[in-house]
Amino acid sequence: MRIAYVTETYPPDLNGVSLTVERTVAYLRDRGHGVDLVRPAQPGESRGPCEDEWRSAGWPIPMYPEMRFGFEWPAVLARRFKATRTQLVHVATEGPLGRAAIVAARRVGLPVTSDFRTNFHHYSRYYRLGWMEPVISRYLRAFHNATDRTFVPSEQSRRELRGRGFERTLVAGRGVDMVRFSPQHRDPALRLAWGAADGPVLLYVGRLAAEKNVTLALRAYRQVRETHRGARMIVAGDGPCAQALRRDFPDVRFLGSQTGHALAATYASADLFVFPSESETFGNVTLEALASGLPVVAFDHAAAGELVTHGVNGWLVSPADAEGFVAACCAMTDSLDASRSASRAARRSVASHHWNRVLRAFEHQLTDALHEAGRSRVAETVTARA
Repeated sequence: MRIAYVTETYPPDLNGVSLTVERTVAYLRDRGHGVDLVRPAQPGESRGPCEDEWRSAGWPIPMYPEMRFGFEWPAVLARRFKATRTQLVHVATEGPLGRAAIVAARRVGLPVTSDFRTNFHHYSRYYRLGWMEPVISRYLRAFHNATDRTFVPSEQSRRELRGRGFERTLVAGRGVDMVRFSPQHRDPALRLAWGAADGPVLLYVGRLAAEKNVTLALRAYRQVRETHRGARMIVAGDGPCAQALRRDFPDVRFLGSQTGHALAATYASADLFVFPSESETFGNVTLEALASGLPVVAFDHAAAGELVTHGVNGWLVSPADAEGFVAACCAMTDSLDASRSASRAARRSVASHHWNRVLRAFEHQLTDALHEAGRSRVAETVTARA
């Protein structure tokens, strides 16, 4: 297939979407598909065509200045699709560039698929813009309903979106690198550097932003410290709330953004993963933590709601029950033996979530979308002749 893959985030952007997109594009190219990557130009990059890429204009997102949104005229993208003999357009993000790609694909008669990856409509609640939530929700629904199928990360997401009028949704799932994220990367020297030779280590990995609810995890840690003086809290990530969190929680160790082996060792060297976000569509960090042998305390939502079995590989808390979340963190650290059992169960619980399996299924869905479009064109031709 010749695929135009449209995304507004791509490395060096450091987030779950950009890294998943990079892996997906590499997989499709390795499988022999021609992938034309359409993305915003990074600072210092030229706009327009280059090898297997089209770089659009791009500007920083106001609340996320380290990330960018793209813009291109649909007519320009339509010409690009024709020039590269594109057969299918896949849109990974829901910004202006993605919208232009959908319009362009329809103009030249191409099938188009999309990903629903981020609950942008929920984010408005955390930035005193709650009045915008219905507006954003309508935009997202129209955006995705203009495509032939929308890939969602979980069955829970699919049910929620169908209930809000989203059509033609399919579960694509997410994968994890079971070699990179493994208990084998546990590092006693790293724990010593954290001052956690013997006490339990709680870990949060992710963006430090209002919608991630990080403060709740740090409140839970302080409660844990009431009975476990040797406990430590490690935070890996960065974002607009980093400075305020460092000021308000000086007893927490903030590592900043972590990647590669450093991130894998951080996961494996902790004892409990605490994830208080209620705004996720999935949450790849949950998969990474479980693969690293960490039991998870999280709300019964997104990835945790599907991957965590309460009392086996972690602890699930009813959404919005902040005190329940704090109590769950305390209960898990009070039961270290149970936590060790949960650690073994954690890795077993994601053993089937290999990236190759997930991406192979995604590839088959793209192929099916292309064939379905071909069958529709044949049927339309026959009807017209009749």
